[in-house]
Amino acid sequence: MTGESAGTAEKLLAGAVILLVILGAWQIFHTVAGSEALASPLVTAQRMTTLFGNPGFWANVTETAQALGLSLLISCIGGGLAGVVIGASRSVSEVLEPMLVTIYAIPKVTLYPVILLFFGLGMPAKVAFGALHGFIPMMLVTMGAIRAMNPVLRRSARAMRLSPAQTLSTILVPATVPEIVTGLRISFSITLLGVMVGEMFASKRGLGFMIMNGISVNDTATMMSITVLIGLFAVVVNSALLALDHRLHRA
Repeated sequence: MTGESAGTAEKLLAGAVILLVILGAWQIFHTVAGSEALASPLVTAQRMTTLFGNPGFWANVTETAQALGLSLLISCIGGGLAGVVIGASRSVSEVLEPMLVTIYAIPKVTLYPVILLFFGLGMPAKVAFGALHGFIPMMLVTMGAIRAMNPVLRRSARAMRLSPAQTLSTILVPATVPEIVTGLRISFSITLLGVMVGEMFASKRGLGFMIMNGISVNDTATMMSITVLIGLFAVVVNSALLALDHRLHRA
């Protein structure tokens, strides 16, 4: 067995062990708390199968996917471009970074009434709340990547008399791709969190709304099955982005 194959086998074994530990702990908590507080893994799996055959469930999945996609476009692409533009000027980035960190430290829940006031209930509020979570972290990661870039690249751009647009497209963006992927991974996780919170309190559709509806009628099986599906989706996407991140940093 090659070293790479052995490493993959170890990761799969570790993943299987972690999964068994989680399922075991879940079953123990279910036994202690009871079905009224926490559905068992078996009941959750059965409800998940039922949901897959329900067209209404897929309509809510589509709603959440659209909100997440739009939020990621705004937070990742918009935040990344803003970070590159601001990071290109060291003096501007040094002034703005503390301000951005302070703004991001404000609990997002306190801004929730403002979001509802401007956007009302529905898709715009969910997208705004999701983008609100991911935009600034993506910007900060990109700004840091620009500042950490090899200064020789900047001097080369000046020596070749590249315009700001040419410097941005041919030097700054390609040189920071690995860090941008890191920022994308971070931004994805917190943007997904923002969309879920938005759906719980500012929507009548989506997976977040289904979770809140399950809580309100004490349908723990539906609540747990949707939570597990969201968790699995987040793990798969994060794993893919982490693998891409490692590959780019090794290149």
